[in-house]
Amino acid sequence: MAIVSRGFQGRRRPSDHRLPPGQYETVDFPVLSAGPTPRVDRDTWRFSVVTEGGERHSWTWPQLMALPAERPVVDLHCVTKWSKFGTAWQGVSLDMLLAQIHTEAEFALVHAYGGYTTNLPLKDLLDGQAWIAYGYDGRDLTPEHGGPARLLVPHLYLWKSAKWVRGIQLLVRDEPGFWESAGYHDYGDPWREQRYQGD
Repeated sequence: MAIVSRGFQGRRRPSDHRLPPGQYETVDFPVLSAGPTPRVDRDTWRFSVVTEGGERHSWTWPQLMALPAERPVVDLHCVTKWSKFGTAWQGVSLDMLLAQIHTEAEFALVHAYGGYTTNLPLKDLLDGQAWIAYGYDGRDLTPEHGGPARLLVPHLYLWKSAKWVRGIQLLVRDEPGFWESAGYHDYGDPWREQRYQGD
């Protein structure tokens, strides 16, 4: 998959307590993607969770919109070293989507339209730490930033917050995703600078 990165203008500012090591603050919202931007129609959009036993749970766009929404305001940290503070989102908590799903899985492999994948522990999607986000800064989420919906896991590097999310596969054993197979860290904690395998 080709790597396409659009340029951005970051504004460097002095570090403060909200800035993980090795990061700088930007007021822009850079667009960094692996491959072309998928254009996903909400009429055909589906989000599915598949358990380790193959049981599938799916939501259409109207079904997602019918669920109670949350409005998290979070800091974002990209592995390319920019951080953006106080971003405002709208979406549905993964706690709600996973509440009725019985699983013994400990890991999740996230799938996106366009073929991107990323892995993370299932516990990092629970306890108010993750959302399926469809709104940003009071507006619909644009395709460039992952619209119509993306995963939002702000306590990890941003590559874990898969754009154009279409599903989560629950796994008993961890499996690397796209960037993890290319040498990026399996977990990606910005406060421990877990950018690459071995960090």
